[in-house]
Amino acid sequence: MIADNGMSRRTMLVKLGFLLNGIVGVFLAVPIVRYLLSPVIRERKTGFESWLSLGGLEQFPAGQTRLATYHNPVVNAWDGQTGDVACWVRNVDDQNFQVFAINCAHLGCPVRWFPQSNLFMCPCHGGAYYQDGSRASGPPERGLFQYAYKIANGALLIKAGEMPTPGQPVAETAGTRTTCA
Repeated sequence: MIADNGMSRRTMLVKLGFLLNGIVGVFLAVPIVRYLLSPVIRERKTGFESWLSLGGLEQFPAGQTRLATYHNPVVNAWDGQTGDVACWVRNVDDQNFQVFAINCAHLGCPVRWFPQSNLFMCPCHGGAYYQDGSRASGPPERGLFQYAYKIANGALLIKAGEMPTPGQPVAETAGTRTTCA
């Protein structure tokens, strides 16, 4: 049967099907394109150096390891307390510090500090780390990840917003770079 404008019902339904498929395709394409472009957008948005304070130097006595937290600068407002990140701060000698990610290098379980034995211990698979973060025993193949840090105005700051990665940590004191070992 042919309609008034010369289009058959079959042709009209085919065109309607293409239109509906096109609309569904656009709805599916938008999140995919957004996902593919997110590294570019995120890099532009968070491409800044983010030094966050862990507190005053008096909070970290020489020769001790303490738990500290900071608020991750790249989280969203609705992330709430999940944006708070813990780390271990070791004051080596009042001038040199080590700031360790709290996660085990094996599977990411949170490690605990045991001052009696001077070891970080992972409860998940029995990984152990010496007080300097190097591997002592267990499944982890490497030591704890470390944050870069600097001391400014009597406060300990760490470079946050990016996950610590393997390699030599870098510390800054009054504008000069020194390498912590």
